[in-house]
Amino acid sequence: MQARRIRIYIGERDKDPHGKPLYEAILHEAHGRGLAGATVFKGVAGFGANSEVHTAKILRLSDDLPLVVEIVDEVVNIDAFRPWLEGEISEGLVTVEDVEMVVRRAP
Repeated sequence: MQARRIRIYIGERDKDPHGKPLYEAILHEAHGRGLAGATVFKGVAGFGANSEVHTAKILRLSDDLPLVVEIVDEVVNIDAFRPWLEGEISEGLVTVEDVEMVVRRAP
């Protein structure tokens, strides 16, 4: 089945317009819309547009590690989610890719 994957690259400290952690707001909205699934990945190091390196090394602990939120669903559902998402993100990176959904099983 043709599907679409959206990846949202943000930091742990990023907030939505209401002050809630952005990754939580994204998960809540995706779940509320009935999207197939979403996962948040926490990076051990990374940098973004401002070129500041964030790392989990002991000598330089960071409370703003990189996060990636990944959501996969049917094309129409991801496309409907994008306008909401674009209104929530003030900084970060969003990518969208066409993918083939091979297996999707619910309990």
